[in-house]
Amino acid sequence: MINELIKKIKKTGAPIVVGLDPTLKLIPKHLLEKAYKEYGENPEGVAQAIVEYNRGIVDAVADLVPAVKPQIAMYEQFGIPGLIAYQKTIQYCKEKGLVVIGDIKRGDIGSTSEAYAVGHLGKVTIGGADYRGFEEDFATVNPYLGSDGVKPFMEVCRQEKRGIFVLVKTSNPSSGEFQDQKIDGRPLYELVGEKVAAWGEDLMGDGYSYVGAVVGATYPEEGRILRKLMPRTYILVPGYGAQGGKGADLVHFFNEDGLGAIINSSRGIIAAYQQEKYAAYGEENYADAARQAVLDMKTDIKDALDAAGK
Repeated sequence: MINELIKKIKKTGAPIVVGLDPTLKLIPKHLLEKAYKEYGENPEGVAQAIVEYNRGIVDAVADLVPAVKPQIAMYEQFGIPGLIAYQKTIQYCKEKGLVVIGDIKRGDIGSTSEAYAVGHLGKVTIGGADYRGFEEDFATVNPYLGSDGVKPFMEVCRQEKRGIFVLVKTSNPSSGEFQDQKIDGRPLYELVGEKVAAWGEDLMGDGYSYVGAVVGATYPEEGRILRKLMPRTYILVPGYGAQGGKGADLVHFFNEDGLGAIINSSRGIIAAYQQEKYAAYGEENYADAARQAVLDMKTDIKDALDAAGK
């Protein structure tokens, strides 16, 4: 699947993934009111509004970007109806030809890790028939439990030709409380990055590994270091836009071939209509505002890469 992701990045010219992270505060009122009228002012109503909200955004940006990244927690908070909305969102995105990165951040060991991997990337066999859970193309994985937590995902990826992105240096301000701690004089995130690169050598696509890394846009210097440590690792970069990252911060995440990174923006795109810059679109035209935000992001990244000669 890493080969397919790179193919789509090249086709769109946009190393961008749109984070589909809906909350009640972001969903336009007209979508909520319509869903509440039909399903009730309850989790079922919210779930239906989420599906419609996501479909509008996907329709607006599917020709511009290679991938989307739904964050499962935003759906889980509404219980089973929310998980159904998550599944429907994934199915719709795949119908539109988008690569789906399930932002699930799972981290456990043994049969539990394997069950997570199967549920999101693989299949179960019941009565001689195969059934799939959520069918993401990639999933995010927390490596805190070490190889015991990651290798079950890798085995499913090997079988299904799917991929993972392993948390290495995250974009949040307190990430350094653990990730920057020194071990033999080196920060922990460097050691994790080296391990990710080693895991990846055992699961290679044409030029990049099926084992990717998550490195926040808010830490460009760390990104530069990790890029060198993980030359054949694709880096998923959260933190653009709403968390403060911008195109000029992203140059070091890319290799000299202009590949190697895909940049995520969530609220900056799906809630663009709430920003002053895009306020003229209005709430009803939230999808048009999202499309313009993607176009602006694409230009910002391209200008930064051009200036760096990548």
